[in-house]
Amino acid sequence: MIWTTELPPFAPFFVGALLAWITRGRLRQTIMLLVPAAGGLHLLGVEPGVYWQLSFLDYTLTPYRVDRLSLLFGYLFHIAAFLGVLFALHVRDTLQQVAALLYAGSALGAVFAGDLISLFIFWELVAVTSAFLIWARRTDKSLRAGFRYLIIQVLSGVVLLSGILIHYHESGSLAFVYLGLDGLASWLIFLAFGIKCAFPLLHNWLVDAYPEATPTGTVFLSGFTTKLAVYALARGFPGTELLVYIGAIMTCFPIFYAVIENDLRRVLAYSMINQLGFMVCGIGIGTALAVNGAVAHAFNDVIFKGLLFMSMGAVLQMTGRINGTDLGGLYKTMPITTGFCIVGACSISAFPLFSGFVSKSLVMAAVLQEGYHGVWLALLFASAGVFHHAGIKIPFFAFFAHDSGIRTKEPPLNMLFAMGIAAALCVFNGSYPWFLYDLLPSTVNYTPYDATHVIAQLQLLFFSALAFTWLKLSGLYPPELRSVNLDVEWIYRKLAPGAGAMLSAIGHPVDSRIRRAATRRVQDFIKVLWRHHGPHGVLARSWPTGSMVLWVAVLLAVYLIVYYA
Repeated sequence: MIWTTELPPFAPFFVGALLAWITRGRLRQTIMLLVPAAGGLHLLGVEPGVYWQLSFLDYTLTPYRVDRLSLLFGYLFHIAAFLGVLFALHVRDTLQQVAALLYAGSALGAVFAGDLISLFIFWELVAVTSAFLIWARRTDKSLRAGFRYLIIQVLSGVVLLSGILIHYHESGSLAFVYLGLDGLASWLIFLAFGIKCAFPLLHNWLVDAYPEATPTGTVFLSGFTTKLAVYALARGFPGTELLVYIGAIMTCFPIFYAVIENDLRRVLAYSMINQLGFMVCGIGIGTALAVNGAVAHAFNDVIFKGLLFMSMGAVLQMTGRINGTDLGGLYKTMPITTGFCIVGACSISAFPLFSGFVSKSLVMAAVLQEGYHGVWLALLFASAGVFHHAGIKIPFFAFFAHDSGIRTKEPPLNMLFAMGIAAALCVFNGSYPWFLYDLLPSTVNYTPYDATHVIAQLQLLFFSALAFTWLKLSGLYPPELRSVNLDVEWIYRKLAPGAGAMLSAIGHPVDSRIRRAATRRVQDFIKVLWRHHGPHGVLARSWPTGSMVLWVAVLLAVYLIVYYA
């Protein structure tokens, strides 16, 4: 067993969660801010290596391993935790605050896990702790959405554990290293990662649950679960070509749902899947440039998507509304929030000098380098689409469009400070990307501000804005409607309950007839037995106590079989 004095990054968060549970007021606020701040400073002094290894039963576990990939996500998760805590500092909800710290700590534990068992433990802790951020809203919809979310997340863990056990049986190793798709075990692990990464047809837990969380809880949710899955894919499956095509589909299909969606936080949830597609595509290509682009875009996405969720959370907090049909004209009374939202919109749309531009371009360049021209066209279409639904639609319908008549004020100062820091990071990473590039797993030999690339990107954005304007003025743009749009989740929210009710209606009469017939047969058997042996027959003899117990057990078993069959 090897022990060192290095503190695992997840430990301060778990201790902080305990202290947050037993403290109140300003002391709790101070603790919650200090945990990610102090933890991040501690992580700056950590060098790559194995810091914690132990033997458990017949397994060798490595709960704390550090390399450049895990360090990057470690920095990112500390930044996300700090911004989330600062944004939620005004909240007086013990459940939400404790769950947030446990959630962030669990994600950090998974990122620094060097073996698959440790990964599984933290994987499931991420699932359980994050569900409380949905339930914390305390509405019927959030309760149901939280349970659906938890079921799917725990299912991901069950699939992951199955793959781990098969993998250990076949290879004798639990090390979390490159796995590749070469057998049932790796396919199960791949599927588990895909569920958490919101692969197509496995994505509805995200758009179903995230919009039902609290205004502050959604900010935390946007920062950890899916990015943990991106990390896991980058660790276990880089260069898996299947991911290139999965990623391309992920970038495209959410656009069509986001355009017609009325709930602006659901728009951002679909937009998150769109951005995840770029990361998945980069991991699938697997070259140094592509993987660098994927993890750099994950880093930037946490910040600019968090900023957009913060701006919409501020709108929901101050107005009680989040549908595009109910908002508009808020720039008059929330000008600072409007400005921060526009910074987030420019970043996600990959405007030059904003963070999305310097990370998405790495992935796009890698796609062209490796000759995936069809995929490149799909990503180009997706880039234009994200500008439509996140770059334009979110700020336009929330703060401009028609005047909804809502007159409110700016959110609390802590929310503005959190949005301000995120906006500053978006501009800094976009204007000076080399600081981020130096943190990436491989050396970056790429210059994002090439004249050709800048001009091409500006042309794409210009024509996308022109198309939106023409569609809006001509009346062809899909109108904002007060509705709930279902995609694949229709299967388990509508089809499965309906099918279950239909089968129950058909099966109940059949089941009742079978039970009655079986009961009559048992009764007839007992009557015949009694008729043949009478009061002095077999059943009337003196039986040992053990034999009587046996008969009682037999009759009870028969009854149970008849009742439950």
